[in-house]
Amino acid sequence: MGDVRRRVPRTDVLLVEPRLAAAVAVVGRERVKQAIGRAQQRARRGEIDPGAVVEAAVAELPAGPRVVLNATGVVVHTNLGRAPLSAAAVEAVVAAAGYTDVEFDLVTGGRARRGRDAVEALAAAVPAAGAVHVVNNGAAALVLAATVLASGGEIVVSRGELVEIGDGFRLPDLLVSTGARLREVGTTNRTTLADYAAAVGAGTGFVLKVHPSNFVVSGFTGQVSVRELASLGVPVVVDIGSGLLAPDALLPDEPDAASVLAAGATLVTASGDKLLGGPQAGLLLGAVEVVQRLRRHPLARALRVDKLTLAALAATVGAPVTPVSAALHADVGVLRRRSQGLCAGLVAAGRPAEVVASVAVVGGGGAPGVRLESWAVSVPEQVAGPLRTGSPPVVGRVSRGRLLVDLRCVPVEADRVVLDAVLRAWPVG
Repeated sequence: MGDVRRRVPRTDVLLVEPRLAAAVAVVGRERVKQAIGRAQQRARRGEIDPGAVVEAAVAELPAGPRVVLNATGVVVHTNLGRAPLSAAAVEAVVAAAGYTDVEFDLVTGGRARRGRDAVEALAAAVPAAGAVHVVNNGAAALVLAATVLASGGEIVVSRGELVEIGDGFRLPDLLVSTGARLREVGTTNRTTLADYAAAVGAGTGFVLKVHPSNFVVSGFTGQVSVRELASLGVPVVVDIGSGLLAPDALLPDEPDAASVLAAGATLVTASGDKLLGGPQAGLLLGAVEVVQRLRRHPLARALRVDKLTLAALAATVGAPVTPVSAALHADVGVLRRRSQGLCAGLVAAGRPAEVVASVAVVGGGGAPGVRLESWAVSVPEQVAGPLRTGSPPVVGRVSRGRLLVDLRCVPVEADRVVLDAVLRAWPVG
C-alpha cells in the first residue's frame, strides 16, 4: 500500500497535465482540484491504478463541448463560442447552479425582480439608461422591440443597414416576422435625414438604426446620426450589435450604449457575448416607459434568460477586465516574447518553427475595419489537423501554406500546454 501511495501523482503535477490544465479555464481551478482529489483517493484505496488518475479526474469533470485553446488571433470567434467567460463569471455560474434568490427577496420573503443583480449592474454601468431588460440573444432583443413597438405598423430603416447577421439570417426577414412592415429609405451607400423625415408618419412604430458591424461601406457614403434621428419626433431604436457599454479608444468606430443613449436614442439593443465579454444574451437599455412595455409583453416570457446567464452577466459587468478585453488590449511586446518562448521550445525539440508578425481581428461581427498588430509562431500547415484533434484541441490559423499559432487569446498559463500540444501533433522525422 505504501508503494501505491508514493506512485500517486501530486496535485501540482496533475494541474499542468494538458487536459486538466485546459479544463481549469472552463470550470475553474477549484473544480478541477476537487476532481483530482477524488481520483487520487481512489488510487490510494487501490480502486484504480495510479497511472489512471488523470483519466479518472477527467471523467469526473462535466461532460459537454470539448475545451479548445483559441490560437487563431480572432478574439470573438463565433465558431469557438464567442466570448470566453471571466473567472468571476465562471464562479458565479457554478454558484448559481443550485437554489438562488434569482426571483426572491430574502428580506421580505416575497417575489423580487428576476435577475435584479444583472439588471442593476447594467444600469450602473450605463447611467443614461432609464431601465434595462435582458433576453436570450441580440436578435431576440430586436424581435421583442419590433413586436411591442411596431407590430401592425412601420419600421423606417435605411437600405444600407438591412444586414445579414450570420448563418443566413437576414434582418429584414427577422423584422417582418414580427408583423411589422419595413419602410426602406435612402440607398445602399447614402441616406439623408430628409429621407427619414419623408417616410415618418402616423403609422411609424419607430426609426431603426443598425450598426453594420460585420462589413464596411467606404467611398461615396453618407448616414444620419442618432442625434439627428432623435429630432424626428418618433422613437429611435439603435441596434449597436457588439455590446460595447462605454467608449473604447481601440474601437473608435464601434458604437457604445452610453453614447448612443446620450445622443437621444429611445432604446438600444445589443449582444452580451461579444465585446461585452459575457454570456449569450440580448440587452435592451433605454427609456423607462418603453422598457417596461417590453418587459410586460407576453413574448418577453418566451425570450427570458435562465439564472446561470443572469449570474454570469452580473459578474461580467462587474469585472474590471474580461478575457475579451484582455485579448483586445494585449501588449504586443509581451505577445512577441511569448511567441519567442514557444518557438524556442519547438526548435529545441527539433521542430523548425519561426516567429512572424501577424494580424489579429476582433471577430464576432465587431469592428471589421480594425486590425490588431500581433505575433505568431509559424509551423508547417500539416500540423493544423493533428493539433485540432489533439487533447486539448488547439485551433490556429492557416495562411499561405503555414499554420500560424497566435497566443493573443491563449491564457499565459496555458503556453506550456500549447507547446506540448504542438510537439505531440508534429512528430520528428
